[in-house]
Amino acid sequence: MSEHAIEFLRGWIGEKVHCQHSPVKIDTQAETLARECAAKAAEEGILLEDIQEEVGDIKELIASRLEEAAEAEQETHPDKPSE
Repeated sequence: MSEHAIEFLRGWIGEKVHCQHSPVKIDTQAETLARECAAKAAEEGILLEDIQEEVGDIKELIASRLEEAAEAEQETHPDKPSE
């Protein structure tokens, strides 16, 4: 994957992927974000295939990051109820 594609993906995920508590919300959010990512990559002239060649399914990657963010949030704020 090109350096430009790598930097794009890192920046985009850092900006867009935030904590979700419910597994249903994570799946829905991941699907929505995967579509947004693909569209933004196309605007930047980055082929989705270039990204997927390196990271696999973008939806799965985003869902994984959402789950990690939810776990980190729960560890930081254990008294906060899950949605």
